[in-house]
Amino acid sequence: MDGVIVDRAIYRAGRRTDGPEDLSDALAEARSEGDAFLWVGLYEPTEQEFELVSSEFSMHPLAVEDSLKAHQRPKLEIYDDSLFMVLKPVVYDSEQDTVSSGELMIFVGDSFVVTVRHGEGAPLHAVRMRLESEPQVLKHGPTAVLYAVSDAVVDHYIDVGAELQVDLEELEAQVFSPTEGGSGRTGAQPTAERIYTFKRQVLEFRRAAGPLAEPISRLTRAGVPFVKERSQPFFRDVDDHLTRVNEQVDGLDRLVSDILYAHLAQMGVRQNDDMRRISAWAAMAAVPTLLAGIWGMNFQHMPELSQIWGYPAALAVMVGAVTFLHRLFKRNGWL
Repeated sequence: MDGVIVDRAIYRAGRRTDGPEDLSDALAEARSEGDAFLWVGLYEPTEQEFELVSSEFSMHPLAVEDSLKAHQRPKLEIYDDSLFMVLKPVVYDSEQDTVSSGELMIFVGDSFVVTVRHGEGAPLHAVRMRLESEPQVLKHGPTAVLYAVSDAVVDHYIDVGAELQVDLEELEAQVFSPTEGGSGRTGAQPTAERIYTFKRQVLEFRRAAGPLAEPISRLTRAGVPFVKERSQPFFRDVDDHLTRVNEQVDGLDRLVSDILYAHLAQMGVRQNDDMRRISAWAAMAAVPTLLAGIWGMNFQHMPELSQIWGYPAALAVMVGAVTFLHRLFKRNGWL
Protein backbone atom coordinates (compact mmCIF):
# COMPACT_ATOMS: atom_id res chain seq x y z
CA MET A 1 0.00 0.00 0.00
CA ASP A 2 2.92 2.38 0.55
CA GLY A 3 3.48 2.65 -3.20
CA VAL A 4 -0.20 3.34 -3.84
CA ILE A 5 -0.79 5.82 -1.02
CA VAL A 6 1.35 8.74 -2.10
CA ASP A 7 0.40 10.85 0.92
CA ARG A 8 -1.86 10.71 3.97
CA ALA A 9 -2.26 12.95 6.98
CA ILE A 10 -4.72 14.13 9.60
CA TYR A 11 -5.45 17.85 9.54
CA ARG A 12 -6.48 19.50 12.78
CA ALA A 13 -7.66 23.11 12.61
CA GLY A 14 -5.94 23.42 9.25
CA ARG A 15 -2.61 22.02 10.47
CA ARG A 16 -1.03 18.81 9.25
CA THR A 17 -0.34 16.21 11.90
CA ASP A 18 0.86 12.64 11.79
CA GLY A 19 -1.75 10.03 12.59
CA PRO A 20 -1.82 6.27 13.08
CA GLU A 21 -0.53 4.13 10.23
CA ASP A 22 -3.70 2.07 10.20
CA LEU A 23 -6.38 3.83 8.15
CA SER A 24 -9.19 2.68 10.39
CA ASP A 25 -7.48 4.06 13.48
CA ALA A 26 -6.60 7.29 11.69
CA LEU A 27 -10.20 7.80 10.54
CA ALA A 28 -11.56 7.07 14.01
CA GLU A 29 -9.12 9.56 15.50
CA ALA A 30 -10.13 12.25 13.00
CA ARG A 31 -13.83 11.66 13.67
CA SER A 32 -13.31 11.84 17.39
CA GLU A 33 -12.33 15.50 17.01
CA GLY A 34 -14.71 18.10 15.64
CA ASP A 35 -12.19 20.04 13.54
CA ALA A 36 -10.09 17.22 12.08
CA PHE A 37 -10.23 15.15 8.90
CA LEU A 38 -8.12 12.52 7.16
CA TRP A 39 -6.80 13.08 3.64
CA VAL A 40 -5.52 10.04 1.75
CA GLY A 41 -4.02 10.34 -1.73
CA LEU A 42 -3.82 7.30 -4.04
CA TYR A 43 -2.13 6.86 -7.41
CA GLU A 44 -3.45 4.28 -9.89
CA PRO A 45 -4.41 1.60 -7.33
CA THR A 46 -5.21 -1.94 -8.35
CA GLU A 47 -8.52 -3.56 -7.42
CA GLN A 48 -6.98 -5.41 -4.48
CA GLU A 49 -5.14 -2.34 -3.22
CA PHE A 50 -8.16 -0.07 -3.48
CA GLU A 51 -10.40 -2.60 -1.76
CA LEU A 52 -8.40 -2.14 1.45
CA VAL A 53 -9.09 1.60 1.34
CA SER A 54 -12.71 1.47 0.16
CA SER A 55 -13.70 -0.96 2.89
CA GLU A 56 -12.35 1.39 5.56
CA PHE A 57 -14.28 4.37 4.23
CA SER A 58 -17.48 2.45 3.27
CA MET A 59 -17.32 3.65 -0.33
CA HIS A 60 -20.16 2.80 -2.67
CA PRO A 61 -19.35 -0.11 -5.03
CA LEU A 62 -20.33 1.89 -8.12
CA ALA A 63 -17.98 4.70 -7.14
CA VAL A 64 -15.22 2.17 -6.48
CA GLU A 65 -15.76 0.64 -9.90
CA ASP A 66 -15.58 4.05 -11.56
CA SER A 67 -12.36 4.85 -9.72
CA LEU A 68 -10.69 1.68 -10.95
CA LYS A 69 -11.79 1.86 -14.58
CA ALA A 70 -10.62 5.47 -14.95
CA HIS A 71 -12.53 6.14 -18.16
CA GLN A 72 -15.21 8.44 -16.80
CA ARG A 73 -16.75 11.72 -17.80
CA PRO A 74 -16.56 14.54 -15.24
CA LYS A 75 -19.50 14.06 -12.89
CA LEU A 76 -20.78 14.42 -9.35
CA GLU A 77 -22.49 11.50 -7.58
CA ILE A 78 -24.01 11.58 -4.10
CA TYR A 79 -24.16 8.39 -2.06
CA ASP A 80 -25.24 7.70 1.50
CA ASP A 81 -21.79 7.83 3.06
CA SER A 82 -19.86 10.01 0.66
CA LEU A 83 -19.80 12.41 -2.25
CA PHE A 84 -17.96 11.24 -5.36
CA MET A 85 -16.61 13.64 -7.99
CA VAL A 86 -14.67 12.98 -11.19
CA LEU A 87 -12.48 15.61 -12.85
CA LYS A 88 -10.28 15.37 -15.93
CA PRO A 89 -7.11 17.46 -15.62
CA VAL A 90 -5.42 18.25 -18.92
CA VAL A 91 -1.74 18.46 -19.83
CA TYR A 92 -0.41 20.48 -22.76
CA ASP A 93 2.83 19.35 -24.43
CA SER A 94 4.26 22.47 -26.07
CA GLU A 95 6.90 20.49 -28.00
CA GLN A 96 4.43 18.05 -29.58
CA ASP A 97 1.49 20.50 -29.57
CA THR A 98 -0.75 17.87 -27.99
CA VAL A 99 -3.38 17.90 -25.25
CA SER A 100 -3.78 14.83 -23.06
CA SER A 101 -6.08 14.29 -20.11
CA GLY A 102 -5.80 12.31 -16.91
CA GLU A 103 -8.47 11.49 -14.35
CA LEU A 104 -8.93 12.55 -10.77
CA MET A 105 -11.53 11.10 -8.43
CA ILE A 106 -12.43 12.70 -5.11
CA PHE A 107 -14.34 11.01 -2.29
CA VAL A 108 -15.62 13.39 0.37
CA GLY A 109 -17.32 12.05 3.46
CA ASP A 110 -17.58 12.39 7.20
CA SER A 111 -14.15 13.66 8.26
CA PHE A 112 -12.26 12.23 5.30
CA VAL A 113 -11.11 12.97 1.77
CA VAL A 114 -9.75 10.30 -0.56
CA THR A 115 -8.24 11.33 -3.90
CA VAL A 116 -7.47 8.81 -6.64
CA ARG A 117 -5.23 9.95 -9.47
CA HIS A 118 -4.78 8.38 -12.90
CA GLY A 119 -2.26 9.85 -15.34
CA GLU A 120 0.19 12.69 -14.84
CA GLY A 121 -2.08 15.69 -15.18
CA ALA A 122 -3.52 16.01 -11.68
CA PRO A 123 -1.98 18.90 -9.68
CA LEU A 124 -2.62 17.27 -6.29
CA HIS A 125 0.83 17.71 -4.78
CA ALA A 126 0.81 21.43 -5.53
CA VAL A 127 -2.73 21.75 -4.17
CA ARG A 128 -1.82 19.98 -0.94
CA MET A 129 1.25 22.14 -0.48
CA ARG A 130 -0.75 25.31 -1.09
CA LEU A 131 -3.48 24.29 1.33
CA GLU A 132 -0.97 23.37 4.00
CA SER A 133 0.47 26.87 3.70
CA GLU A 134 -3.03 28.34 4.16
CA PRO A 135 -4.42 26.80 7.36
CA GLN A 136 -7.25 29.36 7.46
CA VAL A 137 -8.61 27.71 4.30
CA LEU A 138 -7.78 24.13 5.22
CA LYS A 139 -9.54 24.40 8.58
CA HIS A 140 -12.87 24.33 6.70
CA GLY A 141 -12.34 20.61 6.26
CA PRO A 142 -12.99 18.32 3.29
CA THR A 143 -14.99 21.05 1.53
CA ALA A 144 -11.81 23.14 1.31
CA VAL A 145 -9.98 20.26 -0.38
CA LEU A 146 -12.82 19.74 -2.87
CA TYR A 147 -12.82 23.45 -3.71
CA ALA A 148 -9.03 23.75 -3.97
CA VAL A 149 -8.71 20.72 -6.28
CA SER A 150 -11.56 21.91 -8.52
CA ASP A 151 -10.14 25.42 -8.62
CA ALA A 152 -6.64 24.16 -9.53
CA VAL A 153 -7.97 21.96 -12.34
CA VAL A 154 -10.09 24.75 -13.83
CA ASP A 155 -7.32 27.33 -13.51
CA HIS A 156 -5.03 24.98 -15.43
CA TYR A 157 -7.73 24.78 -18.10
CA ILE A 158 -7.32 28.53 -18.52
CA ASP A 159 -3.57 28.14 -19.04
CA VAL A 160 -4.05 25.36 -21.59
CA GLY A 161 -6.68 27.43 -23.40
CA ALA A 162 -4.22 30.32 -23.67
CA GLU A 163 -1.56 27.98 -25.12
CA LEU A 164 -4.02 26.63 -27.67
CA GLN A 165 -5.02 30.16 -28.62
CA VAL A 166 -1.40 31.02 -29.38
CA ASP A 167 -0.97 27.84 -31.44
CA LEU A 168 -4.15 28.56 -33.36
CA GLU A 169 -2.98 32.06 -34.22
CA GLU A 170 0.32 30.63 -35.49
CA LEU A 171 -1.54 28.01 -37.52
CA GLU A 172 -3.83 30.65 -38.98
CA ALA A 173 -0.86 32.78 -40.01
CA GLN A 174 0.83 29.80 -41.66
CA VAL A 175 -2.31 28.71 -43.50
CA PHE A 176 -2.75 32.14 -45.08
CA SER A 177 0.96 32.72 -45.64
CA PRO A 178 1.86 33.10 -49.34
CA THR A 179 4.92 30.87 -48.90
CA GLU A 180 3.61 28.20 -46.51
CA GLY A 181 -0.15 28.18 -46.93
CA GLY A 182 0.10 28.65 -50.67
CA SER A 183 2.02 25.40 -51.00
CA GLY A 184 -0.45 23.48 -48.90
CA ARG A 185 2.18 22.55 -46.30
CA THR A 186 3.33 23.98 -42.96
CA GLY A 187 6.86 22.74 -42.39
CA ALA A 188 6.97 18.97 -42.93
CA GLN A 189 3.29 18.35 -42.19
CA PRO A 190 0.46 18.94 -44.67
CA THR A 191 -1.70 21.89 -43.71
CA ALA A 192 -4.99 19.99 -43.68
CA GLU A 193 -3.48 17.27 -41.49
CA ARG A 194 -2.21 19.83 -39.01
CA ILE A 195 -5.60 21.54 -38.87
CA TYR A 196 -7.32 18.21 -38.20
CA THR A 197 -4.73 17.40 -35.53
CA PHE A 198 -5.37 20.71 -33.82
CA LYS A 199 -9.13 20.12 -33.99
CA ARG A 200 -8.66 16.80 -32.20
CA GLN A 201 -6.72 18.57 -29.43
CA VAL A 202 -9.60 21.01 -29.02
CA LEU A 203 -12.00 18.05 -28.88
CA GLU A 204 -9.92 16.40 -26.16
CA PHE A 205 -9.99 19.67 -24.23
CA ARG A 206 -13.76 19.96 -24.69
CA ARG A 207 -14.31 16.43 -23.34
CA ALA A 208 -12.53 17.44 -20.14
CA ALA A 209 -13.98 20.91 -19.57
CA GLY A 210 -17.48 20.71 -21.04
CA PRO A 211 -19.08 17.98 -18.87
CA LEU A 212 -17.58 19.52 -15.71
CA ALA A 213 -19.97 22.48 -15.92
CA GLU A 214 -22.94 20.57 -14.49
CA PRO A 215 -21.12 19.16 -11.40
CA ILE A 216 -19.60 22.54 -10.55
CA SER A 217 -22.99 24.18 -10.98
CA ARG A 218 -24.50 21.73 -8.50
CA LEU A 219 -21.83 22.61 -5.96
CA THR A 220 -22.84 26.27 -6.17
CA ARG A 221 -26.32 25.40 -4.86
CA ALA A 222 -27.38 24.53 -1.35
CA GLY A 223 -28.30 21.05 -0.21
CA VAL A 224 -25.24 19.11 -1.39
CA PRO A 225 -24.25 16.64 1.35
CA PHE A 226 -20.77 16.89 2.85
CA VAL A 227 -20.33 20.39 1.34
CA LYS A 228 -20.68 23.39 3.62
CA GLU A 229 -23.16 25.97 2.41
CA ARG A 230 -20.86 28.91 3.11
CA SER A 231 -18.51 27.51 0.46
CA GLN A 232 -20.99 28.32 -2.33
CA PRO A 233 -19.36 31.69 -3.27
CA PHE A 234 -16.05 29.91 -3.81
CA PHE A 235 -17.61 27.30 -6.08
CA ARG A 236 -19.40 30.09 -7.96
CA ASP A 237 -15.98 31.57 -8.67
CA VAL A 238 -14.82 28.20 -10.05
CA ASP A 239 -18.02 28.00 -12.10
CA ASP A 240 -17.38 31.46 -13.54
CA HIS A 241 -13.85 30.47 -14.59
CA LEU A 242 -15.12 27.23 -16.10
CA THR A 243 -17.78 29.09 -18.08
CA ARG A 244 -15.07 31.30 -19.53
CA VAL A 245 -13.01 28.23 -20.44
CA ASN A 246 -15.94 26.55 -22.20
CA GLU A 247 -16.69 29.73 -24.15
CA GLN A 248 -13.05 29.84 -25.20
CA VAL A 249 -13.15 26.19 -26.27
CA ASP A 250 -16.26 26.86 -28.36
CA GLY A 251 -14.50 29.82 -29.97
CA LEU A 252 -11.40 27.74 -30.73
CA ASP A 253 -13.52 25.00 -32.28
CA ARG A 254 -15.43 27.42 -34.50
CA LEU A 255 -12.30 29.24 -35.58
CA VAL A 256 -10.35 26.10 -36.46
CA SER A 257 -13.35 24.92 -38.51
CA ASP A 258 -13.40 28.25 -40.33
CA ILE A 259 -9.66 27.95 -40.98
CA LEU A 260 -10.17 24.46 -42.40
CA TYR A 261 -12.97 25.64 -44.70
CA ALA A 262 -10.87 28.61 -45.82
CA HIS A 263 -7.90 26.34 -46.50
CA LEU A 264 -10.05 23.98 -48.58
CA ALA A 265 -11.43 26.96 -50.50
CA GLN A 266 -7.87 28.15 -51.11
CA MET A 267 -6.93 24.72 -52.39
CA GLY A 268 -9.90 24.78 -54.79
CA VAL A 269 -8.93 28.22 -56.10
CA ARG A 270 -5.31 27.13 -56.55
CA GLN A 271 -6.42 24.00 -58.40
CA ASN A 272 -8.57 26.11 -60.72
CA ASP A 273 -5.61 28.41 -61.36
CA ASP A 274 -3.40 25.42 -62.08
CA MET A 275 -5.94 23.97 -64.49
CA ARG A 276 -6.21 27.28 -66.35
CA ARG A 277 -2.42 27.48 -66.67
CA ILE A 278 -2.24 23.92 -67.91
CA SER A 279 -5.04 24.62 -70.41
CA ALA A 280 -3.31 27.79 -71.62
CA TRP A 281 0.03 26.04 -72.19
CA ALA A 282 -1.75 23.13 -73.88
CA ALA A 283 -3.53 25.56 -76.24
CA MET A 284 -0.25 27.27 -77.11
CA ALA A 285 1.36 23.90 -77.80
CA ALA A 286 -1.60 22.74 -79.91
CA VAL A 287 -1.40 25.59 -82.45
CA PRO A 288 2.15 24.90 -83.74
CA THR A 289 1.40 21.17 -83.63
CA LEU A 290 -1.61 21.75 -85.84
CA LEU A 291 0.32 23.92 -88.30
CA ALA A 292 3.25 21.54 -88.36
CA GLY A 293 0.89 18.67 -89.04
CA ILE A 294 -0.67 20.49 -92.00
CA TRP A 295 2.66 21.55 -93.55
CA GLY A 296 4.17 18.20 -92.88
CA MET A 297 1.77 16.29 -95.15
CA ASN A 298 3.50 14.72 -98.18
CA PHE A 299 1.43 16.08 -101.06
CA GLN A 300 3.05 17.21 -104.29
CA HIS A 301 0.89 20.24 -104.88
CA MET A 302 0.90 22.37 -101.70
CA PRO A 303 1.04 26.16 -101.33
CA GLU A 304 4.50 27.55 -100.75
CA LEU A 305 5.99 24.07 -101.17
CA SER A 306 8.41 25.26 -103.84
CA GLN A 307 8.87 28.78 -102.42
CA ILE A 308 12.16 29.62 -100.74
CA TRP A 309 10.39 31.58 -98.06
CA GLY A 310 7.84 28.78 -97.30
CA TYR A 311 9.68 27.26 -94.31
CA PRO A 312 10.44 30.60 -92.58
CA ALA A 313 6.86 31.68 -93.20
CA ALA A 314 5.51 28.56 -91.49
CA LEU A 315 7.76 29.17 -88.47
CA ALA A 316 6.71 32.81 -88.36
CA VAL A 317 3.04 31.87 -88.36
CA MET A 318 3.63 29.42 -85.51
CA VAL A 319 5.55 32.00 -83.44
CA GLY A 320 2.95 34.68 -84.14
CA ALA A 321 0.05 32.42 -83.15
CA VAL A 322 1.73 31.33 -79.91
CA THR A 323 2.67 34.94 -79.05
CA PHE A 324 -0.90 36.07 -79.65
CA LEU A 325 -2.30 33.29 -77.40
CA HIS A 326 0.29 33.99 -74.69
CA ARG A 327 -0.68 37.68 -74.54
CA LEU A 328 -4.37 36.83 -74.59
CA PHE A 329 -4.07 34.35 -71.72
CA LYS A 330 -1.81 36.73 -69.79
CA ARG A 331 -4.30 39.56 -70.11
CA ASN A 332 -7.15 37.32 -68.90
CA GLY A 333 -5.16 36.15 -65.88
CA TRP A 334 -4.66 32.56 -66.98
CA LEU A 335 -0.88 32.85 -66.85
